[in-house]
Amino acid sequence: MKTDILEKLKLLFLGACVVTLSACGEVNVSDQIKNDGFIFCGQGTPSSFNPQLVDNDLSADAIGPQIFNTLVHFSNKESRLEPMLATHWSVDKTGTRYQFTLRKGVSFQTTNWFTPSREFSAQDVVFTFKRVIDSRHPFHYVGGGHYPWFDAIEFTRILKDVRAIGEHTVVFELYKPDNTFLSNLSTSYASIQSSEYGASLVAIDQKQRLDQYPVGTGPFYLDQYSVNDFIRLRRNPNFWGTPAKMKQVVLDVTSRGTGTLAKLLRGECDVLFSPRSSQIPTIQAHPDLTLQASPSMNVSFVALRTLNPALSDKRVRKALNLAINRNAIIDSVYYGYGSAAYSVLPPESWAYQQNSSQVRYDRNYARALIREAGYSDGLKLSMWVSLEPTPYNPSPRKVAELLQADFADIGVKLDIYLDERSTYRSLADADLILTGWSADTSDPDNFFRPLLSCSADRTRINIASWCNSEFDSLINLAKETAERRYRLNLYHQAQYLLDDEVPILPIAHGMQFRAKHKSLKGFDANLFSTLSFENVERKK
Repeated sequence: MKTDILEKLKLLFLGACVVTLSACGEVNVSDQIKNDGFIFCGQGTPSSFNPQLVDNDLSADAIGPQIFNTLVHFSNKESRLEPMLATHWSVDKTGTRYQFTLRKGVSFQTTNWFTPSREFSAQDVVFTFKRVIDSRHPFHYVGGGHYPWFDAIEFTRILKDVRAIGEHTVVFELYKPDNTFLSNLSTSYASIQSSEYGASLVAIDQKQRLDQYPVGTGPFYLDQYSVNDFIRLRRNPNFWGTPAKMKQVVLDVTSRGTGTLAKLLRGECDVLFSPRSSQIPTIQAHPDLTLQASPSMNVSFVALRTLNPALSDKRVRKALNLAINRNAIIDSVYYGYGSAAYSVLPPESWAYQQNSSQVRYDRNYARALIREAGYSDGLKLSMWVSLEPTPYNPSPRKVAELLQADFADIGVKLDIYLDERSTYRSLADADLILTGWSADTSDPDNFFRPLLSCSADRTRINIASWCNSEFDSLINLAKETAERRYRLNLYHQAQYLLDDEVPILPIAHGMQFRAKHKSLKGFDANLFSTLSFENVERKK
């Protein structure tokens, strides 16, 4: 069925008008795509093409890294910070002044809606970060003025100012030392935007287009978008690095669940990211497909709405934690590809505590706690569940059903509300939320702060609504402490506090799966579920 790109973009982008995108139409498997590109079956649709405005969706993990670059990035193999748009950087003795030397000879993409007249410079870095921290910035309130990821890490309390001190030198001034700062600059949320493009949109009073029609410095540029159908990326001929091996990448977002697997089996897509665990045996048995599995910095968990009268009682929270048969979940949902989670931190984290007080699976004790809390006649709770499979939870429905059975065994009746959307909206009435987190950096702060800090509670990313001043003090001190062994001790104290308070129920740490056609080589994967397509090629 043919689709009208213009009309669909109007629906998604509130009436925005497309200037020129290439041809309309649904994704067809063609020899051209098979010869010079590949089709990626994704899950969900982008909420924006600007990673600054999103929170852990397709834009941040799959699209943003192809269109944009950051100042620094983590190497895929060693998770070590490496140069990207910045070639060098230094920190002064106070730990509050970071100076970056920028890469020369970098061009922004030429698209159907923008042609740059100058190269990337310090102006673009200032433009990008001032938008987040400065309410007077012309783009600060475009799109609602919300920056979920930046809000969760309290970025406006970290970064005091950013300024250019030359065409290729930029200085960041922090309010106080912050050992997470460089890691934060490596995330796709810190993608560098074009200030020249922004100025051109201000001149025609079309500022919202900055987030709808992206312009970056990455290996691919946006060529075509049909809402709920597909996204076509083309190789950037002016990319500053090694050119992408493929001329085009098509992201098919028309199907979910079994629909995406069917397309993979029929050869209508070449790559399926994060297949459901139940699909793994089928993929492994197919002669033309390969299943890639790699560790990932993630955790699936149940957030307990601690403002709920019953869940405000720590005894109830501990009882739910004791009732979960995590090993059964690993066996039946993750097919053995994963590990039981006893901490919000995965084993790959340098702050993971091997000998932490692991949660016991003790239903008798759990029942006793429920009775002690005053619920001898039982307790009824509700849980919201997104059906979207993720690396940290390949089958949310099945996990929810297993939790329902576990809780029933200790006298807690759990009503499950399934939601097709991968969103945190409309959760106000739920007592529990089955969700998870994929880290954006290797720093432990990237788990603790967005999920459990008081600031994240205010920005609604901390959906447990748990705010503990002692916990905040520990992670704040750890962020300001340069010595790793002292940071480690502080994070262990924070973990002990979580073990006692139980604001969330860690379930599992999942593997990162990609099913692909055997002819495709060169997929780069890091621990943070961020994808890179520039080295992908097809070999006969």
